[in-house]
Amino acid sequence: MTKVTPNYVEMKAVDLMATKTFYTKALGFKFTDYGPEYAAVEGGPVQLGFASGEEPAAPMPTFETDNLEAALNAVEKAGGAVKVPIFVFPGGRRFQFLDPSGNEVAIYQADS
Repeated sequence: MTKVTPNYVEMKAVDLMATKTFYTKALGFKFTDYGPEYAAVEGGPVQLGFASGEEPAAPMPTFETDNLEAALNAVEKAGGAVKVPIFVFPGGRRFQFLDPSGNEVAIYQADS
């Protein structure tokens, strides 16, 4: 069985700048910007990312794996519905799927 570990939560930000300002002021978070539409709070055991946009409104748990293709295969075999096939992003590759309750989840593999 391939190793999959929860370590990231991704949320949407209708106004990314206002969201960053709020979390900086309220909780002292420091952000790393990944282009104009994404920012992350990194360095802790669970990291937090904010993506510009309104969908999905619920947080998206994101899990790390050491074998993305094996994780995709396991998700498909278990009946998960792949919503976004494997794609490249700064720092690695990932895919997104819907669980049986309709929750959107992402699994990624970091660049080596």
